[in-house]
Amino acid sequence: MLRYSEDYRTIGIVATYFFVAISSWFYFPSEWYLGVAVVALNCVLSFLCATMVHNSIHCPIFKSKTVNKIFQVILTFTYGHPVSAYVPGHNFSHHKYVQTEKDNIRTFKMRFKWNFLNQLLFLPVMAKDIISSEKRFLKRMKTERSNWYRQYCIESYSINIVKISLLLIDWKMFLFVVFIPHVYAAWGIVGTNYWQHDGCDQTHKYNHSRTFTNKLLNFLTCNNGYHGAHHEIPGLHWSKYPEYHNKNIAPHIHPNLNRGSLLVYLWEAHIWPGKRLDYLGNPMILPAKIKDKDWVADIPVSVANLAQMGAEQ
Repeated sequence: MLRYSEDYRTIGIVATYFFVAISSWFYFPSEWYLGVAVVALNCVLSFLCATMVHNSIHCPIFKSKTVNKIFQVILTFTYGHPVSAYVPGHNFSHHKYVQTEKDNIRTFKMRFKWNFLNQLLFLPVMAKDIISSEKRFLKRMKTERSNWYRQYCIESYSINIVKISLLLIDWKMFLFVVFIPHVYAAWGIVGTNYWQHDGCDQTHKYNHSRTFTNKLLNFLTCNNGYHGAHHEIPGLHWSKYPEYHNKNIAPHIHPNLNRGSLLVYLWEAHIWPGKRLDYLGNPMILPAKIKDKDWVADIPVSVANLAQMGAEQ
């Protein structure tokens, strides 16, 4: 049923999330420090599943369209938001117009002097524009791509019914096991855009993205560290990223954008010395503030675009 056998890892990560989340609900520890550890573990697993969401909307993992649609509903439960909702802002806005006025999550919007705040508050600052464009996109899809819109509604209604039910059953467990981890996952997956692109050169063939080659990071996130390769060929299966990167990007990308450890980079960029620098090591010079331009009106919804629309493949 799988298009690539490597996606047994994807299924394993998703299954681990459900096992830990369900176990946490029924066997949440009474000791506060163990409780904090359990919440943290659920946050990490929910975020890892969000990276699976990212992979699956670019390259669905099953051969069957129906099974892919079912899997999107399952993934929706892991990070708390309709998987189909990830398509508009990511596939059609960010990938197509990276770091320009039609990219709703361009990093230039972040203008705090303390770079730590730019990373920490990335999602809250971007949320309004993301939601606004998503609403416009949904309005178009309702009439122009009814199958996709139906899938979105199934995911949306399913997660909301489950959340409300769990909230009524036990609000404390809902807070610790569901709400906080899902908020963390959304914060984390949207916030990846900041460390993947801030200070890069969106006009350059290779220096538009920051790549992280750490083996543990890429094992857990199914190669989401290879962001440059992903931007070059978004539909390429994640298992092919390292080979593509080593052959086509690594020989040309600036060394400062070909990083090893993500944690080391985050420490340097946001903690100490915590300076906002471009990839050449110079202080960032931000362009003038500009309003978002509407990218939704530019989308020709045709058969050619189905490859970018997740479960409708």
